[in-house]
Amino acid sequence: MSTNALIQKLKTAVLALILMVTSFGSAFASSGNEDEKFNAGEMALHHVMDAYEWHLYDSDHYGTFYLPIILYSNTRGLLTFSSSNFYDHHELVEYNGLKLDSHGHIASLDPNEEIFDFSITKNVASALFSVVLLVLIFTSAAKGYKKNEGKAPSGVQSFVEPLILFVRDDIAKTIIGHKYEKFVPYLLTLFFFIFINNLLGLMPGAANVTGNIAVTLVLAVFTLIVTNINGNKNYWQHIFATPGVPFWLLPIMIPIELIGIFTKPFALMVRLFANITAGHIVILSIIGLTFLFKSIFIAPASVVLGTAMMFLELMVAFIQAYVFTLLSSIYISSAVEDHH
Repeated sequence: MSTNALIQKLKTAVLALILMVTSFGSAFASSGNEDEKFNAGEMALHHVMDAYEWHLYDSDHYGTFYLPIILYSNTRGLLTFSSSNFYDHHELVEYNGLKLDSHGHIASLDPNEEIFDFSITKNVASALFSVVLLVLIFTSAAKGYKKNEGKAPSGVQSFVEPLILFVRDDIAKTIIGHKYEKFVPYLLTLFFFIFINNLLGLMPGAANVTGNIAVTLVLAVFTLIVTNINGNKNYWQHIFATPGVPFWLLPIMIPIELIGIFTKPFALMVRLFANITAGHIVILSIIGLTFLFKSIFIAPASVVLGTAMMFLELMVAFIQAYVFTLLSSIYISSAVEDHH
């Protein structure tokens, strides 16, 4: 058999497989309640939002992991229980004087009771998992350096070393200058935490950690603190006594400079949150087209576009980690640079 004929047969087989899978998907979507219309937007938002359970697939017993609820009540003290108590065959129910409101938050049935929520949600559990994964990755890499001293890197070491050198040499050293070594650990932590969580978020059933604005807020606040704690005399002089600016303009310039201190991390927070969340929503919406139209003619296009978006999001996962780290290093550089 010639090479061209083999390629044509492979193309036909792949197309047949796609048609078969998408046809089963359409049939599955059509086999549900005909009165209940599929809502692609609701489905997409449900998957990118945080939750008290980790839903992987449809099953009454094995498809959902119920996470621990940890609450502090001003009237009842510490309350701990499983989030499964709020669900009865996927239907929301009240439990122990508590309920999940329309926004998915825990609320008390007693108007005089105030609830403080410290629960392990889906995003918290995923963030903790990513931290454990990072510890394992870098512990393995450290062992590789000891084992392969003076030799070429291997295993996990060969994966992380180019990224570490990239952050150290092409970001920290290039932008911050001779003071870069002090900030390399922080920038490496930023880069790898965001990068790993971006990748984990693309896996089926995964959490949307870096698409949670609370997470990006904390990362941005860390950059704000590191930048301003290390700000030298030259940095603060540019804020409160900008060189070359007439004295009568300082009452206008100082508030602008002070606002700029907070707008920079705000831009970091929103950029990461918006890009990751938007990418997830687009992928889920494209996949939802199959179930929305219930057509084998739409399904192949949905699969192709969804796959293309997944490859694009893999690139975005790296780019967003790079951009956040790059901008953080720029802000730190402006705070520690010497007077010229």
